[in-house]
Amino acid sequence: MTVLVSGDCLVRFGPLADPDSDPRVLMIEAREFARRKPYHPHKLTLVFSAMRHFRDALRADGYTVEYRNVGTFAEGFDAHFRTYPGDRVVTTRRSARGATERLRELVETRGGAVEFRGDPRFLCSPSDFDEWADGDPPYRHEDFYRHMRRETGYLITDGDPVGGEWNFDEENRGFPGEDYDPPEPPRFVPDETTAAVAEWVTEEYGDDGDDGPPYGTGWADPDPFFWPVTREEALSALSSFTGERLRAFGPYQDAMLEDEWAMNHALLSSSLNLGLLRPAEVIESAIDTYEAGDAPIESVEGFVRQVLGWREFVRHAYRREPGMADANALDATEPLPEFFWTGETDMACLEDAIEGVRARGYSHHIQRLMILSNFATTYGVEPRRLNEWFHAGYVDAYHWVTTPNVVGMGTFGTDSLSTKPYAASANYIDRMSDHCSGCPYYKTKTTGEGACPFNALYWDFLGRNEERLRSNHRMGLVYSHWDDKDDDERETIHERAGTVRRLAAAGEL
Repeated sequence: MTVLVSGDCLVRFGPLADPDSDPRVLMIEAREFARRKPYHPHKLTLVFSAMRHFRDALRADGYTVEYRNVGTFAEGFDAHFRTYPGDRVVTTRRSARGATERLRELVETRGGAVEFRGDPRFLCSPSDFDEWADGDPPYRHEDFYRHMRRETGYLITDGDPVGGEWNFDEENRGFPGEDYDPPEPPRFVPDETTAAVAEWVTEEYGDDGDDGPPYGTGWADPDPFFWPVTREEALSALSSFTGERLRAFGPYQDAMLEDEWAMNHALLSSSLNLGLLRPAEVIESAIDTYEAGDAPIESVEGFVRQVLGWREFVRHAYRREPGMADANALDATEPLPEFFWTGETDMACLEDAIEGVRARGYSHHIQRLMILSNFATTYGVEPRRLNEWFHAGYVDAYHWVTTPNVVGMGTFGTDSLSTKPYAASANYIDRMSDHCSGCPYYKTKTTGEGACPFNALYWDFLGRNEERLRSNHRMGLVYSHWDDKDDDERETIHERAGTVRRLAAAGEL
């Protein structure tokens, strides 16, 4: 028997978690897989370095680890079954669409057998979610989140939510002011293994190509690598969050400051998605901080909702909706503007978010939703194009998480998990950020030269999609404002939106 450990599930599961078991371990580092998309160099460095550190930790504990550096996964299995014909492989069930069946085929066509175990990176199993869902979409996150709270007992006392409310979201929308100085985020100095991987990634995948973006990793402008690549580093990152940033995480989780890329965010998603941290230990650490009096319930509940609620929810929404990746409910057809790859735009909020991705493979969740996705939605970008950019650009990106977040929530390509599009004008961005004060575009202008592109795009979006969205019960108020505009004003808005698209396509926005 061999335990197959995948590069995105670096967990001691099944036989590896049994102290009386001594299984052989197979890990396959496939170079060609990383060429399928123009992945950020930090993402590739993170995954390959974490795999090699996990390998070394297993070997240090006495396990026999067969580590295959190959071009493709098929080559790795060819080599394995030549050495161990007829072997039985134990591994985790995959989250990516069709990956479990592709893996089964790779093993069985080579004469082996495969046994799939549950994925320890999650708390809610497929069967448990299916029982809760009990039918077809739409699925409602708030209902699922409360279900998970009851099932786990997290932040529950005598059957009631701690603090008297299930959700403190209304209290978590503060703006700290432009002079706010959040704690420094943790940065982990690369050891010899990580430094070697980073250098190899640059040599192996750094070709800029000749045809313009996307290409290799050359589109990025990376800072020195600093993400956690071992369980020890991930635990240190967790301690840093709960000890230094959790207290103010809640009230300022939706705030954006130009010079503060991390704010009070956890920065744990890459470790959770790789399996370096388990969701239960992350949640319980936050709750312990609350119970010790070191963080308010508003912050802790908001964080628990992200991990216990949303993270679990989107994984299963993706699993149950096989067509989600190609969904396009609003028939959006625009290409993704090239500045998403180059960062070359005068829009201060967009430039800051995109440069954060180019530098670190990261931006926090409100930048992802209300800057990047909001622009793409109102601009009319085809959802799958934005999804491909997110999947390539972020260190924490995997199909199961980017597709529902970008196609489902970010662009409203499907209503299976979101009840309305998250579209907004410059008013929202000005309220929740300091970007507008230094931007050459005027936040108060909708049309004319120098008007903030978000304003015309927002109203143009409502006008273009009126037939689809007016009946949405959550859109009544915004359409009442659209009704207040006369035909001439509407035409001027549509003309300005067209100008914005032409400028963006020409690289002049």
